[in-house]
Amino acid sequence: MAKTFKGRVIAKGEWKGKCVVTTRGFNTLASYKKSLLAGGDKVFVSDQDNPDIYNNNITGIALCLPRTIGSTTGGLVLQTVCSMNINPAAMLFSEHIDSLAASGIVFSRIWENSSMIAIDQLGKEFLDYIKTDMTIEIMQDGTVIVNG
Repeated sequence: MAKTFKGRVIAKGEWKGKCVVTTRGFNTLASYKKSLLAGGDKVFVSDQDNPDIYNNNITGIALCLPRTIGSTTGGLVLQTVCSMNINPAAMLFSEHIDSLAASGIVFSRIWENSSMIAIDQLGKEFLDYIKTDMTIEIMQDGTVIVNG
């Protein structure tokens, strides 16, 4: 059965595929650090403090999260992974997007020609409902359809 959620569009796009879900804050630097240093073509989350997604591939997948946390390098890290084409296909926030994540996404759109989608304000019910490996469909208007 499909369930529909509607959020605010930060970076629009359409996409369909699998998701990875965390109910904890996503520490951008801690999550990407190991993969960035290794220089591979996929990102496996290296933040051991986030067991929801630790060691999960998030390249080309929708990352569902409440918010980002961590250092002020967060925006730069997002821009960097977009420049390397190892970014998630989408970042779907249940809460308001923070300024660091927003800046990284906007900069990657402008300077890296990234197509990474970002939607925020999907709500607590979104994170309560969605589970890793569910298939989702993202629409241009901020609608997210979760096929459970």
